[in-house]
Amino acid sequence: MKSLYMPAEWEPHRGTIMIWPERPGSWTYGAKYARPVFTEMIRQISAGEKVYLAVSENSAASARKLLKNEICLNRVELFNIKTDDCWARDMAPTFVKENGKVVGIDWAFNAWGGGYNGLYKNWQNDDAFATKIIKKLNTGYKNACPFVLEGGSIHSDGKGTILTTEECLLSKGRNPALSKEQIGLKLKEYLGAERIIWLKRGIVGDETDGHVDNICAFSSPDTAILAWDERGAQGEICRENYNILKENGINVIKLPLPREPVTITQFDLDGFVFEEGEDTREVGERLAASYVNFYICNAGVLVPQFGDVNDKPALGILQNVFPSKKIIPVPARELIVGGGNIHCLTQQIPE
Repeated sequence: MKSLYMPAEWEPHRGTIMIWPERPGSWTYGAKYARPVFTEMIRQISAGEKVYLAVSENSAASARKLLKNEICLNRVELFNIKTDDCWARDMAPTFVKENGKVVGIDWAFNAWGGGYNGLYKNWQNDDAFATKIIKKLNTGYKNACPFVLEGGSIHSDGKGTILTTEECLLSKGRNPALSKEQIGLKLKEYLGAERIIWLKRGIVGDETDGHVDNICAFSSPDTAILAWDERGAQGEICRENYNILKENGINVIKLPLPREPVTITQFDLDGFVFEEGEDTREVGERLAASYVNFYICNAGVLVPQFGDVNDKPALGILQNVFPSKKIIPVPARELIVGGGNIHCLTQQIPE
């Protein structure tokens, strides 16, 4: 075993980090509709591992009410940590194993683009989250700042290969002073990577600048699941990424994207409260819905569902990919309205 590596998501977890939703510019009507979905996710995940849930003073009461049983069973532990939003994949540490010890990597976080194209102005609480949660969990700590990176922009096969996109990691809103080669060296330094597979672009309209976890994920060291559409600009992106994966010796399983676009409705829009400088939404805006944004936990694979004709086919494909895992459908429209999905809201802690 290598002395430093990033475990694959399907390897055993000590637990999962999540953050309770609250931000009025992300979660409509005071997160009234999102919180039941979070509750279902947490119940499913906590059946096989502990969920470490960050809450603010304002939101703690609702979390305790909806998760009373799981908290009593010690399946969920609440941490009072203030955040600006709840995308744990991007704000929480990325965990690696170094000489057999679990170590949290604290990247710099700038709300997906900082002053260049970030989604909100004030992200100090989010940026501080990784350090605070590492202290609570008592894992090892490694400071990667000022290097900017979100956990959703990388996937690991557990054997030294990291998957990412040029669209995100080469964005001017991340590390504009560094070249592609220099960024690759950073990933190798902190994650113990030996190979970086650079896909070009992600899902059309993805406000994270094409996070890889929304378009492609490893299912084994030699196989990747690729979001697939034949149509328009997205079809071009999918074919381009397919060719890159094949050129790198990766088997590809195509997972269809939702047939019909998931868009913002007037009802959704009326439920948001945006602050000054925050990225806003509009009626008819297409959201970056993808079944690839699933999460592999000890208890199974949580898969987003959008009320689309491709919901059930996606579940069937993933059951074939993970035959020994329970495939768990989760109604995810209320999540994508917030700007992300199941994988974006979770961060695994390896054993």
